[in-house]
Amino acid sequence: MMHFGPVRSNYGLENHGIVNAKAAYWNLGRSALVEAALSRGEGTMSQHGALVVLTGQHTGRSPNDKFIVREPSSEEKIDWGKTNKAMSPEAFDRLHARLVGYMQDRELFVQEAVGGADKRLRLAIRVVTTSAWHSLFARTMFLRPTNEEREKAEPEFTVLHAPTFKANPDTDETNSETFVVVNYAKRLVLIGGTRYAGEIKKSIFSVLNYMLPLKGILPMHSSVNVGDKSTVFFGLSGTGKTTLSADPARELIGDDEHGWSDDGVFNFEGGCYAKAIKLSAEAEPDIWKACHSYGTVLENVAMDPDTREIDYDSSKHTENTRAAYQLDRIANASETGMAAHPSNIIMLTADAYGVLPPISQLTAEQAMYHFISGYTAKVAGTERGVTEPTATFSACFGAPFLPMAPTYYAKMLGEKIAQHGARVWLVNTGWTGGPYGVGSRMKIAYTRAMVTAALEGKLDSVEFTPDPIFGVGIPASVPGVPSEVLNPRNTWADKDAYDAKARHLAGQFKANFEKFSGSAEKALIAAGPAV
Repeated sequence: MMHFGPVRSNYGLENHGIVNAKAAYWNLGRSALVEAALSRGEGTMSQHGALVVLTGQHTGRSPNDKFIVREPSSEEKIDWGKTNKAMSPEAFDRLHARLVGYMQDRELFVQEAVGGADKRLRLAIRVVTTSAWHSLFARTMFLRPTNEEREKAEPEFTVLHAPTFKANPDTDETNSETFVVVNYAKRLVLIGGTRYAGEIKKSIFSVLNYMLPLKGILPMHSSVNVGDKSTVFFGLSGTGKTTLSADPARELIGDDEHGWSDDGVFNFEGGCYAKAIKLSAEAEPDIWKACHSYGTVLENVAMDPDTREIDYDSSKHTENTRAAYQLDRIANASETGMAAHPSNIIMLTADAYGVLPPISQLTAEQAMYHFISGYTAKVAGTERGVTEPTATFSACFGAPFLPMAPTYYAKMLGEKIAQHGARVWLVNTGWTGGPYGVGSRMKIAYTRAMVTAALEGKLDSVEFTPDPIFGVGIPASVPGVPSEVLNPRNTWADKDAYDAKARHLAGQFKANFEKFSGSAEKALIAAGPAV
């Protein structure tokens, strides 16, 4: 439905000071938003109907520009520090007033949406933006409300988004002209100075990460799929979370954000925001097909201006190319976005040091330890200045989006595991036979076989041996996988070099975990590697 002319009082935008928009387009569908973006010069159309957009200098999130307003209702719950930086209410009000002033007399695109497939627990959202393609992104990524939900007078959280509006660091208490600010008291998010669409998605994820635990619901930066039973996949970018969860033999609940309630797990979103670099039809046919659907948003991918063909191998604009498409573009996607309590939890890592087992079983304490650690490794060539493997730790596999302390979420996970008897596995999709530059990447066929064996119960009667340094249980055999691959030390020609590298990584785990030692129980600390 399209509304032209000044914003009327019953639209609710006047509550944020927007009283004279040039035009307000409410809940436009995919086709209308694509046409609006094209007519406004915000993007171009690929040969297959995807909308190709560029985000300029910001090709990823801006973590140094993210703030939470320090106010009485939430300040005691927030884990203040480098990730959650404080902004004063006075600075927020000044920035809000300037942003609203900028939005006056401009065309605005408004999407009413919800976060959460469980209708009893979902969050009503309103996204107001000056950009047609960002409105398309919001409509794609969030869930559609029911007619009854849409008729509610006010959303529970509103996002005011103006990618070309810039903050003034001297007066707005920001670090740069870019800002992502959450105010829990006013139920308001302000975003400006960046065209990167992921800021919209992740700001709402951060909000859910604050609000849901207060209701006893564990928010998870994870994928979920279901066969006979459901499985949760945790993992940082590049570990295979999206690829492994998009199993044609299993139903996909979602690929990135979920909640675990007393009734089971549920997706937060209605879309996927997948990395598109090196995408191929052979390796990921479902995602490939989704990227060639009308109305998919391709962010910072390279396109031939004459043929309008996409070059997914190109990192011309960034390595972090993205595709935003509706979840129902995946053939085996769930219609409900909900599933029963998980029987298995997979924690993924791409260990470029080549020392972690390709699959291992974790105790409940080890699961909490590795959840808090959130380890993977960057490899040479993926970032400027990175010439050898570099350990990366992101608490709960999503540190930038955690308003509260990581141990708070880890305790919730431990309670859920104990209550529902989920088995937890650490799966290394990284290197074998040596570190990056010496060994080789674990074959995806082996990883799939190991994950399948774990999910189908084929490892239930297999003997497990504790790794001497990391303590995790290494299976003696896995159907379809050579036994010599299972113990990483056996794959190295130089065993002394393996031992040295394993001790080195164990030391990095220990050093990273020191910042949690004050709030972590002794049993949890003891679940870490032996150095």
